[in-house]
Amino acid sequence: MRSPAEVKRILEAALLASPEPLGLPELKKLFDGEIATDTLRNLLAELAEEWKGRAVELVHVASGWRFQTAAEFHPYIERLAPEKPPRYSRAVMETLAIIAYRQPVTRGDIEDVRGVTVSSQIIQTLEARGWIDVVGHRETPGRPALYATTREFLDDLGLRSLEELPPLEQIATTLALEPTPAATEAAVRSEEVDTEQPATGTNG
Repeated sequence: MRSPAEVKRILEAALLASPEPLGLPELKKLFDGEIATDTLRNLLAELAEEWKGRAVELVHVASGWRFQTAAEFHPYIERLAPEKPPRYSRAVMETLAIIAYRQPVTRGDIEDVRGVTVSSQIIQTLEARGWIDVVGHRETPGRPALYATTREFLDDLGLRSLEELPPLEQIATTLALEPTPAATEAAVRSEEVDTEQPATGTNG
């Protein structure tokens, strides 16, 4: 039986080597079922605590656990890659916000909130970025697609669940989106959209 210290070193090596977050089922494969889920979860929490205060931290996001650069060092890291990420339009931001806070929603629901037509290009942009996906169809004439956010969307925000969603302005800053007026946030949060129960914000 491996010691807790050895298990944490193995977890550390796997997580540092992985380009994507690793969930508990994937991490359990490292030990051929020798480590119980609760034990693994506790050891990950201990490992995260041990990395606190360093330039790199271990965090728990929607897809699992990952190492990432601490936020205070992002401005320095960005100097190594001066090419700016794409900034998305206000229309894209508003559409993403409505989906995030009101999901699952149809294009018609989004148009009811925004008061304007939602172009296919906006939906395609968000799908291509991996932030939204079709999670079903509403049982109404035409069976319109229902959209919800994905685990990748939460991962990019550094979140574990939709309950941790920050204010819209913070989402805009984190995801390199154009700022959205406070009025838009109020509309998104207060507009009553007739949809099914909120989705989990994942792909499955």
